[in-house]
Amino acid sequence: MTELVITDLSHIEEAALNFAALMGDDTVFAFYGKMGVGKTTFIKALCKVLGVEDEVNSPTFAIINEYRSCTTAELIYHFDFYRIRKLEEVYDLGYEDYFYSGALCFIEWPELIEDLLPLDAKKITITENSDGSRTITF
Repeated sequence: MTELVITDLSHIEEAALNFAALMGDDTVFAFYGKMGVGKTTFIKALCKVLGVEDEVNSPTFAIINEYRSCTTAELIYHFDFYRIRKLEEVYDLGYEDYFYSGALCFIEWPELIEDLLPLDAKKITITENSDGSRTITF
């Protein structure tokens, strides 16, 4: 198990760089954590260090946002399943086309679609510490 600690927002890009260096060939990353813990903020930093120059926003209402790295031309999909009420909604999105595409997939609120996650999806947990720092465990 690996842990990264983000002491404050000024160190988030450094943590994202460290995380990116450890991603290897994995493509599906499931981010767990309470509301407001910083899942979207970390994914924004991660997209930035991976070469995304577009504005990265939470796909809370769209459910999925698509980005492309300007350095590698690699596609990156960012999911937020917070508003999903039934798995049928995820089937209707064609989730398999994304999860099994070989493109990077960053998933917020994966616990709502746990049964649909690929077996090799990497589980990342973000927790808030008593001093306000965040610990990323994977």
